[in-house]
Amino acid sequence: MRISIVLPAFNEEKLIAATLQTVHAAREAFTSLGWESEVIVCDNNSTDRTGELARAAGAKVVFEPVNQIARARNAGAAAATGDWLIFVDADSHVNRELLTDVADVIRAGRHLAGGATIRLDDAPWWAGFFLHTWTAISRCAHWAAGSFVFVEAEAFRAVGGFNQTLYASEEIDLSQRLNRLARQRQLKPLRILTRHPILTSGRKAHLYTPWEHARFMLKAAFSLGRSLSNRDACPIWYDGRR
Repeated sequence: MRISIVLPAFNEEKLIAATLQTVHAAREAFTSLGWESEVIVCDNNSTDRTGELARAAGAKVVFEPVNQIARARNAGAAAATGDWLIFVDADSHVNRELLTDVADVIRAGRHLAGGATIRLDDAPWWAGFFLHTWTAISRCAHWAAGSFVFVEAEAFRAVGGFNQTLYASEEIDLSQRLNRLARQRQLKPLRILTRHPILTSGRKAHLYTPWEHARFMLKAAFSLGRSLSNRDACPIWYDGRR
C-alpha cells in the first residue's frame, strides 16, 4: 500500500514548515504497517518562499500557475503515485491517531473516501457556531471538509477529481460525486472520522468578520451555488489576506 499526502499551498511561508512537521510525524501510522507514503506540496503560484520551505522540509513540490484551490489539489494529485490520496490544507495539523483511523478504514474496504471533524486552534466564540453547524451537516450528509479528505486514487480519478469550475465548496461537490459512486459500487458513503479531529487554523475568523462569512454563504444560497464559480464572489479564499 502506498499513500500520497497532498497539500495545496498559496503564500503559506508562515505555516508550511510546521504543517509539514506534523505530517511527517503522523506518517509513522503508515510506516508502522509497512506502508509507503509520500508528501506532495502544490505551490499554487505563491509570491513568497512557500515552495522553497516545502522542499527544505522534505516534500516533493509541484507548481500550479492558476490560483485556485481545486486546481492546486488536482495538480498535486496528478503527481501522486499512491493507491490512496489524503488532502490536507497547509494551515492544518494532522496527527498520527487520525491517520491510524484512516488506515483502519482503508483496510476494512467498505469506503471509497472520507474526512474528519475539525478543531480550530484559535477562533472567536462566533466561529464555534459555524463549526458546530458544519459538523452536523458533514456527518449527516457524509461531506468531507476541505482541510482533510482521504480518497482511493482510482475513485478520485473515476469521478474527475475536484471540480475546477468552482472556487469554493469544491470539497462538497467532490463528496457528492464520490457518494454517488459508492452507491453504484454498493459501498458505504464517505466516512467522517470523529475520534481525532484535525487541528485547523482559525485565522479566517480573525481576518474576516461574521458578516463577511454570512454574506458569502447567503450569496451562494440565493444564487443556487452559481456564485461559487466566480472568483470575485469568494474573497475569503482569494483576496490574499494572511
